[in-house]
Amino acid sequence: CTVMLSRYQPHTQRLHYAVNACLAPLCSLHLVAVTTVEGIGSVARKLHPVQERIARAHGSQCGFCTPGIVMSMYALLRNNPTPKMADVEEAFHGNLCRCTGYRPILEGYKTFTLGGCCGDRGRDNGCCMASGNGESLTKGQRSGSLRFHGERAVWLQPNSLDEFLRLKWEHPNARVVVGNTEVGIEVKFKNMVYLVILAPAFVPELNSVTHSEEGIVFGAACTLSHMGAVLREAVETLPLHQTKVFLAVLEQLRWFAGMQIRNVAAVGGNIMTASPISDLNPVFMATGCKLTLMDKDGSRVVQMDDGFFTGYRKTILRPQEVLVSIEIPYSQKTQFVSSFKQSPRREDDISTVTAAMSVTFAPGSDVVEDLRLSYGGMAATTVLAKETAYRLLGRRWGEELLQEACSSLAEEMTLDPSAPGGMVTYRRTLTLSLFYKFYLTVLQKLRKQKVQPDSLSATEIYHPETPSSVQIYQAVPEGWSKDDMVGRPMMHLSALKQATGEAVYCDDVPLYENELYMALVTSSKAHANILSIDTSAAERSPGVACCVFADDIPGSNATGPIQYDESVLAHRQVTCVGHIIGAVVADTQIHAQRAARAVRIRYEELQPVVTIQEAIAAQSFYQPIRTIQKGDLEWGFKQADHILEGEMHIGGQEHFYLETNVTLAVPRGEDGEMELFVSTQSASKTQALVAKALGVPANRVVVRVKRMGGGFGGKESRSTLLSTVTAVAANKLRRPVRCMLDRDEDMLISGGRHPYYGKYKVGFLSSGKVVALDVSYYSNVGNSMDLSLSVMERTLFHMENSYSVPNIRGRGFLCRTNLPSNTAFRGFGGPQGMMVAENWINDIAQSLGKPAEEVRRLNLYVHGQSTPYNQVLDHITLDRCWEECMSRSRYQERRAAINLHNSQNRWTKRGLAIIPTKFGISFTAVFLNQAGALVHIYTDGSVLLTHGGTEMGQGLHTKMVQVASRVLGIPCSKIHISETSTNTVPNTSPTAASASSDLNGAAVQNACEILMKRLEPYKTKNPKGSWEDWVKSAYFDRVNLSANGFYKTPDIGYDFESNSGRVFNYFSYGVACSEVEIDCLTGAHKNLSTTIVMDVGQSLNPAIDIGQVEGGFMQGLGLFTLEELHYSPKGVLLTRGPGSYKIPAFGDIPTHLTVSLLRDASNDKAIFASKAVGEPPLFLAASVFYAIKDAISAARTESGISGPFRLDSPASAERIRNVCSDRFTKLVRKFVQKFVHVG
Repeated sequence: CTVMLSRYQPHTQRLHYAVNACLAPLCSLHLVAVTTVEGIGSVARKLHPVQERIARAHGSQCGFCTPGIVMSMYALLRNNPTPKMADVEEAFHGNLCRCTGYRPILEGYKTFTLGGCCGDRGRDNGCCMASGNGESLTKGQRSGSLRFHGERAVWLQPNSLDEFLRLKWEHPNARVVVGNTEVGIEVKFKNMVYLVILAPAFVPELNSVTHSEEGIVFGAACTLSHMGAVLREAVETLPLHQTKVFLAVLEQLRWFAGMQIRNVAAVGGNIMTASPISDLNPVFMATGCKLTLMDKDGSRVVQMDDGFFTGYRKTILRPQEVLVSIEIPYSQKTQFVSSFKQSPRREDDISTVTAAMSVTFAPGSDVVEDLRLSYGGMAATTVLAKETAYRLLGRRWGEELLQEACSSLAEEMTLDPSAPGGMVTYRRTLTLSLFYKFYLTVLQKLRKQKVQPDSLSATEIYHPETPSSVQIYQAVPEGWSKDDMVGRPMMHLSALKQATGEAVYCDDVPLYENELYMALVTSSKAHANILSIDTSAAERSPGVACCVFADDIPGSNATGPIQYDESVLAHRQVTCVGHIIGAVVADTQIHAQRAARAVRIRYEELQPVVTIQEAIAAQSFYQPIRTIQKGDLEWGFKQADHILEGEMHIGGQEHFYLETNVTLAVPRGEDGEMELFVSTQSASKTQALVAKALGVPANRVVVRVKRMGGGFGGKESRSTLLSTVTAVAANKLRRPVRCMLDRDEDMLISGGRHPYYGKYKVGFLSSGKVVALDVSYYSNVGNSMDLSLSVMERTLFHMENSYSVPNIRGRGFLCRTNLPSNTAFRGFGGPQGMMVAENWINDIAQSLGKPAEEVRRLNLYVHGQSTPYNQVLDHITLDRCWEECMSRSRYQERRAAINLHNSQNRWTKRGLAIIPTKFGISFTAVFLNQAGALVHIYTDGSVLLTHGGTEMGQGLHTKMVQVASRVLGIPCSKIHISETSTNTVPNTSPTAASASSDLNGAAVQNACEILMKRLEPYKTKNPKGSWEDWVKSAYFDRVNLSANGFYKTPDIGYDFESNSGRVFNYFSYGVACSEVEIDCLTGAHKNLSTTIVMDVGQSLNPAIDIGQVEGGFMQGLGLFTLEELHYSPKGVLLTRGPGSYKIPAFGDIPTHLTVSLLRDASNDKAIFASKAVGEPPLFLAASVFYAIKDAISAARTESGISGPFRLDSPASAERIRNVCSDRFTKLVRKFVQKFVHVG
């Protein structure tokens, strides 16, 4: 939601800055110009270079995030026409993308840093600085006092300090807002209501910056961006000894939120919010910053110390007082200052622990004269470790002081086992680790004692290296027809529209005249009987049309994608938090949501089952329990030289599609007809379930899908939760009803990837050859079956990954829990199955002391071997992928370099891992392996193409146009796909299982071949004629120029009872090698390098396929190293939104990324010798996980610990740090954690 604001700052030039539109109050925009993505260029007029380059660099897939990224780059260029690459990367700290993997976005925008931009020198030739600058600003005009009255709040904007102080005296409980980055979140997501808001952003004194004898004084309304700029200038101009405090502040600002937040957030707001995990308050406290407080009767100056914060989110300020300024002091010659921030994700993330430390020595010595150690994240407020500091006064800075400090900190910085935020052991360990980093940094700067060379890396400040990348694919042969686009890196057909904001998504459909908005009423209990529902307050709320509950459903309340074991609306009982009970329909979104919150429900709570362990204990399982067995397990274990047992948890994952679930239902007024615009991967299933709920035949319901802003499996079945309720509401009122879920609602309701628990017993020879495996998988299914049985079946089909195991048994247990039903997610159970396989192969290597790559290579499948489900592998390319990956990654050379690095560095360790994947392509439900297409040729020669697949960013429509173009022999420009709809192609399978290009491509080919056969006589008759000539001739000869195409995958089908049949049409193969570096003291890691070799057959479109490989890899990187869903013991999802749930960001991509599509790998089982590409690459991110595990092994070896060890997924900073056992972890007492990782 990034837009650019422009305004004149007092006494400064015009300022352009990127902001989050969703957090910028309209009231704050007086005398401010707003530029959106539509305002800088369009497909119809002229594209701005910023829009064009992201599209042509293949940096837009689903396109929902593209406008925000475009505007972040545009705002940067308006201020800095020739930025450095580091500036570009910093500009994107506040932007996220779930599709592309970020690499092509950076590649496209790198051109602006290499002379690609004229730098404002070409204004006469359509320069971007001269076009699209529609801001109407008046220089020197100052805002007067403003007053805005809303439905529930008053906005008061003073224009002088006296007026501000008077208003605060009159309204002591009013909230003061400058950037709205805190209050905006509270109002939107915490339902806070503030009757009076004071907005002093334009008060001159609060924006001033002055230099005093003791430091720099910043007005409290100074933005963090402005403060950073002033401090950077001071660092460049002042002597080094004076700027150490400034450098500590700047270090925290580097990782403080994103640019959009820093551009509006005020330093005073950061202080007064009094967050216990503030990034900046520890620095201000440790360095003794002075605060000026005022009310209308006078002022006072206080030092920011441990007395300033009086409790959680409380300060010493009286209600009528305001913070006017903060003085950040110059440092002294013998003073040393450092600041630290540790968070799950490095950029734009909330801190786990922050710290700032300042030590001042007696002149000419290393004797401590003053010491302040300030921590955030260790109490309800920012705290000083006063006891530790007091003990160290007068001590020399050396090993004895270190020992004393660590022992004292371990004693002083305690946390209750049930402390909010969890991670108690980790947080307490960080207090020691961060002090040790400070100790070494100061020791190094004192130059009186040398820091051991192997410890120097602990003092290094992280500065990201600009990413570099290589993409390798096989070009089409010379002489290939220019009109035949198959095999060429053609741009996504919607990329330009997406980059200009002109692409139409579901919620972009214009409002109908009598349209209403719906908000859901959901359960706050995980398992309970509903005793009563009181809607009286909701019905009295402004704008409310009606409430909708189960009794309003005209058809059946039973629903579900396979089994009807769910309800459209809960009746009598709820079985998860987020269970939809009803809905409120009103004239606007705000009115509907406000009224929905006013519905009061009384419950009788029942005992919930939340985790896999609880389900196992309660024997809470769905049936059936699936088993695949081959060979003689007992005999296999007898043959084994060694037997090893282990277990592993794999956490769930939120889809985090950028476009949340949305439906617009439009009753058509007769015969029960209804038209739905839905963001769904499964138009036909939506049609069927809506018809069932409405009690009408499916032929009365039309579902239309233009495009989705991402899906990843999350909109395969769970999108019907919203669509059915919206349709029921529209049917009741006979008016159009729209609903788009907020992010927190979507995450709460829709479920995600299944958490798994795997237990295994593996038998192997001393050579490392695996001879027997017994593995059991437990998945956290949730409160309904959904697609979970099929997910578990695919897990079992991938339980051996790419390794031949002659004697094997796999069992799958479906745990019934009181969580929202988990569902399809890219990989569909395959990644969980393969992850456990890689864990036991890794354990084998560690237990034998052999290199892991040797054990993996030894066990790889070869041509002609059969899988546990008795499918013979032919056309296997695993060995080719493996050897090319080993070669391109320079594996042995890199391994030697890593060994050298690890021998020379105690506190940073590097790791390396190479991981294969084998992914079966087909729906495991045989009937879904079919597709249809409809092709119309119009008399002007243009072609309208429709097929059963939906576009969610994966480029399916683009590939289908390429297929049709080749078969019809016409340019792609003559072919158009409008949408997917149930009234053009019926009974479609979901766009899922990576099979959509195969299935729909073959159906499109079939339809086009039928048409070409009909046109053949006219081509023969007029061989020199044009396409248009042949079409017109056929039309005048009354030939049908419309054709249906159909395809079904041949010769597949499998029976679990007999373990026979052919599960998959073919397999996609790939291998990835990754190198990482971990910080043993904090658990943070850097992704240094990844090389991927992927077999995609003969690529239909290398640009799209490489985009899918990179995007899938990054999504897997999130799954295995970063993304964590936290639930309370009562089943409440605690990570609901980007503030607490972290997907990979721009800074998480490997510094060096190589993607190679395997050459000469034709596949005779799919369209034009191609292969599926959507899901297979995701698991290759496990190479990062096992590289981390390799690095941890090096750290543990240094601590004298060897052999296999357990590391659950994701490999978060907390898990990495806790398993890197050292003297600091041993000082920290054990505890019981409050939060549970649902496994």
